Amino acid sequence: MEQQTYKGYVLWGHAIAQQEELLTPDRYAASGTITRDKRFVEASGVIGVFGSEEEAQSAGLAWALAWVDQHG
Repeated sequence: MEQQTYKGYVLWGHAIAQQEELLTPDRYAASGTITRDKRFVEASGVIGVFGSEEEAQSAGLAWALAWVDQHG
């Protein structure tokens, strides 16, 4: 999980490892979460599947940054 503070919000990029029994176990689903003042604001759901944990976390953060720019 990667965290960043932006415009008063705390943004989280998540990488969720796919289950081992699937055909492509080395894949990570990406999602993002936004909080403010330790309260939940918004979450993305799965926004894509990536080949590395870092890529998935970055995608989650990118989604969160865009959300704050549009709504914050």
